[in-house]
Amino acid sequence: MADRRPRPKHQTPTASNLANRDVTRSSPHQLWVTDITEHPTREGKVYCAVVLDTFSRRVVGWSINATQTATVVTNALNMAISNRQPSGTVIHSDHGVPFTTWAFARRAQETGLAPSMGSIGDCYDNGMIESFWGRMQTELLNRRTWRTRIELANAIFEYLEIFHNRQRRHSSLGMLTPIE
Repeated sequence: MADRRPRPKHQTPTASNLANRDVTRSSPHQLWVTDITEHPTREGKVYCAVVLDTFSRRVVGWSINATQTATVVTNALNMAISNRQPSGTVIHSDHGVPFTTWAFARRAQETGLAPSMGSIGDCYDNGMIESFWGRMQTELLNRRTWRTRIELANAIFEYLEIFHNRQRRHSSLGMLTPIE
């Protein structure tokens, strides 16, 4: 068996931490958090990237793909930008490879977003989006075995656009939905 060595980690942050674990904001589009998750189907994995507005908990951008590349996170960011036309918004992510790419950083900067990344190896820096993924796992993903990528992608679309944004009530919002 080959000698397994730990993978090297980023030692230098790619962007400053502008959120500093404080996700409370007084109006929309001040702070967005973003992340990517994966879930298996019988055909293979599905990757989903989401951009979440911390003020309203609304999913403002999302993308689904069969591969984890810069494209899936950049497409989610593009959707958020085209839907919301932000100005001076902080976009906070972890140091995952898709978020440290030139394509993602350039797209954020050319539209006036301020890239922000948490401290390296600290799961609490992006806790709101991690909590979102936990709810999605419980409420959708782990409820059944998914046969095809298309089947899961359709279910994710319905969860994000119909259930989460329009029907799911949040205690942090006074039991209102993100759209309300």
